[in-house]
Amino acid sequence: MISQKNIVVETAGRGIYDISSSVQGFVGEADIATGICHLFVRHTSASLMLCENADPAVLQDLETFMQRYVPDGDGMFTHTSEGPDDMPAHVRSVLTQSDLNIPVTDGRCALGVWQGIFLWEHRLQAHSREIVLTVTGEK
Repeated sequence: MISQKNIVVETAGRGIYDISSSVQGFVGEADIATGICHLFVRHTSASLMLCENADPAVLQDLETFMQRYVPDGDGMFTHTSEGPDDMPAHVRSVLTQSDLNIPVTDGRCALGVWQGIFLWEHRLQAHSREIVLTVTGEK
């Protein structure tokens, strides 16, 4: 059995957005007991990640890390058609992930106790980000 759905995440600009409940909700609706949930973000300046979901400092530290190693407005970048965060956002998405595969067990994503599913917006401006969710498995 296969079930697929697109979800849209409205971002307020650069930041990390918890999408765990949206993904878990879709997996529950898919009526699949055992299988795989695949997520794919349809953008080149945002990414997906599994990360600590308990301490918000972890998410802030990740952003601090990226700001140090892929700063906006760095003179080495020539692709700046959409502003100083344009190429850094592309680099950030390449360094992270555009898709995730998560096992489904007993009708839920088999996440660890401290794991959450996040969209990481790399642009400074607000965007609508589309994520394709596909659940494959058996009842």
